[in-house]
Amino acid sequence: GYVAARLRRGSVTSRLGYIAAGYVAAGCVGSVRSRVGYAVEGVCVIPWIMSVSRRRFLETAAASGLAASAAFGAEEGAMPTRVLGRTGQRVSILGLGCGSRLLMYKDEENGQAALNRALDLGINYVDTAYSYGDGVSETWVGGVMKSRRKGVFLVTKVERRKGDEALRIIEGSLKRLQTDHLDLIHVHGLMDEDDLKSVEAPDGVLSTLYKLRDQKVTRFIGVTCHNDPHVLKAALEHNDFDCTQMALNAARVGPTKSFHDPWNECFETIALPVARSKNMGITAMKVFGQDKLAGAAPASTLIRYAMSLPIAAAVIGMPKLAYIGENVHVAKNFAPMPEDEMRNLSRDLAEKYKLALDSFFHGHIDS
Repeated sequence: GYVAARLRRGSVTSRLGYIAAGYVAAGCVGSVRSRVGYAVEGVCVIPWIMSVSRRRFLETAAASGLAASAAFGAEEGAMPTRVLGRTGQRVSILGLGCGSRLLMYKDEENGQAALNRALDLGINYVDTAYSYGDGVSETWVGGVMKSRRKGVFLVTKVERRKGDEALRIIEGSLKRLQTDHLDLIHVHGLMDEDDLKSVEAPDGVLSTLYKLRDQKVTRFIGVTCHNDPHVLKAALEHNDFDCTQMALNAARVGPTKSFHDPWNECFETIALPVARSKNMGITAMKVFGQDKLAGAAPASTLIRYAMSLPIAAAVIGMPKLAYIGENVHVAKNFAPMPEDEMRNLSRDLAEKYKLALDSFFHGHIDS
């Protein structure tokens, strides 16, 4: 039930000074004039337009669903999509994470059957990385992409920080994925301030990604982080990323630098607003806290919480075919979680689990 709303001619200036023009997702039906003097019109679904409160977004999203479906000719039960920020690309609100959970299928045939099932059910955001099994995940995904590349938003990630080393990995990724281009390449797993310096160094991976984007080897570039929201905030502020993927879950994950107000010190409050202000394509990961939130709340509730944030997609690993079907059902029947319900859920889970999650993710490396 999400559609793109066309901005009135001209540009839009937010309170943070970011200029956007063209098409964005918005959070209202009809026309809303913001407190900073701009307007959007149409059916819209993003609460980062400053005047549209999240409460207004939640109240109108359900009502706008029917109109949105009619506008796109979507049949009932179709996978909802959202615009991936400034990329302008529409992606399914549920993405398939092809990391350790895909490798749990044990062999290529079963792993590819899972990926094909996900694609059949409407998932078009596929996320892999060389570090997932030293190329095994990319090889499995590539076997499917050989015949199903069209319509898939294909993402890989590179963890090497030296530009020349990263380039060799990416060249191999293209071969393993059986494609001549990527839709998005992320700098994988940003850790701390020193790591960011390595990424940004003249001979670092970021310089290489800029060149690959210019050469159309990849359409977009981004960065992922589940370690430190402050470091991710700095990376997003200082560099020209199109997208970002960060840890976002109901336990408000995000290691704190001080415990003055740990509930409000997390990716959701520190890094997410920066990404929104720059109209970046935002995806959520660690929705289940690497399974450490298993049993803390129903899986459908945790997914719904993440999807109620201003993101394009929740990227989730699904190690059983049954999980793919169940999670697709949640996505296809998604309705935004009311603000008070989100607040109560996150306060409860953060109090019980945040400290342990933050400690785990502080040194965690995806593989």
